[in-house]
Amino acid sequence: MTVSPSTQTKVSGSSFYAALRILPPRERAAMFAIYDFCRKVDDIADDPGPSADERRCALDVWRADLDALYAGKTPGSCADIAGPMRDFGLEKADFLAVIDGMEMDVDTDIRAPDFATLDLYCDRVASAVGRLSVKVFGMETTPGRDLAHHLGRALQFTNILRDVDEDAAIGRLYLPTDALAAAGIDTTEPLAVIAHPNIDVACRWLAAKAEEQYALTAKIMRSRPRGRMKTPALMIAVYGRILKAMAAEGWKPPRRRVSLGKGRLLWVAATTALFG
Repeated sequence: MTVSPSTQTKVSGSSFYAALRILPPRERAAMFAIYDFCRKVDDIADDPGPSADERRCALDVWRADLDALYAGKTPGSCADIAGPMRDFGLEKADFLAVIDGMEMDVDTDIRAPDFATLDLYCDRVASAVGRLSVKVFGMETTPGRDLAHHLGRALQFTNILRDVDEDAAIGRLYLPTDALAAAGIDTTEPLAVIAHPNIDVACRWLAAKAEEQYALTAKIMRSRPRGRMKTPALMIAVYGRILKAMAAEGWKPPRRRVSLGKGRLLWVAATTALFG
């Protein structure tokens, strides 16, 4: 299976791309195919042009193509995941969960969901991707699903904390009502929340949840499960450092979007590949 140049260009230089580069070619190509699937359905959910009904219909096309793929028929837009599905036993339910998560963004601009709803969203858009990924990594079922569960949430919580300004600009707020209540913030209007003097308290509430998930992930990694574990180890190392950098700076405005510089990213990738 080949990897389209456009897909590589979109992720080149990112933490995700650095993590994939250390995989063997067959597994790397499968992960790119999974990433490309997720990116395309995410683009449908985030496209401001079409109406919500039009975007739901577009997501339904992907569902129908998944049905066709798993029924052994012409897979349409899902052709690129046919090889990985066959080679690694990828489950249809996990691809469908990703689409369901994207549809949550279509149904309504998410604004301060309760934590149970946020957890469901994270399971669909992050942990479901993890469940696909651990199949490619060759992990056994129980540690693989546990890793996907906890690491997916850790990464998604980190991304929510990193993207509060970008999300608010498009009318979304993923910080849960529980975090806002803990900070004494009585509005769910995104721009008002991110400008609130207690925003740092709310963000630290979610950061603590992320730290819990990283700790549970680390416990799984210490058990040395079977599989190609250097890629998830790199994701943990990179995003864990991003979370710590954000916590050190705090979330009071004005904020900057924290990321590791290219040199730092390459250093983390190299040390993880050697010692992870």
